Amino acid sequence: MARISLRKKVYIAGPMTGLIDCNRPEFHAAADCQRALGHVVLNPATLPDDLTEPEYMSICMPMLMCCDRIYLLDNWASSDGAKAEYALAKKLGLEIVFQEGIDHEVALIGLRGDGEAHY
Repeated sequence: MARISLRKKVYIAGPMTGLIDCNRPEFHAAADCQRALGHVVLNPATLPDDLTEPEYMSICMPMLMCCDRIYLLDNWASSDGAKAEYALAKKLGLEIVFQEGIDHEVALIGLRGDGEAHY
C-alpha cells in the first residue's frame, strides 16, 4: 500500500529584481510559515548575490521541478521569473498556492501558539 504524505516540497516564487534586499524578508517569512506547517521548502532567496538572472533561473527551474507545490507571493505576476516558474508549475501539474495577502508573521504566531513570530 502506498504511503500518503501530507508533507509537501514547496517552492517559493515571487518578485525579487529591483526590490529592497531582493524581497528576501517576504520570501523568508513565507518559507518559515511553510516549514512551520511541516513542509520542506526550496527558497530561491537563499541563493547568493551577484549571479545573473539567467544563472538564477537555471538554478531555480530544477529546484521547482523537485517540488509538489509552488507558493506564489503577492505581486508574483510583476516578475518575469515568477511568471515562468508559474507556467512550468502549471505544465508539471504542481499544486499552485497563492499568498493572497496572508500576513506571515500573524500566521507564524498562530502556528506556533506562543504569541511570538521567530525569524
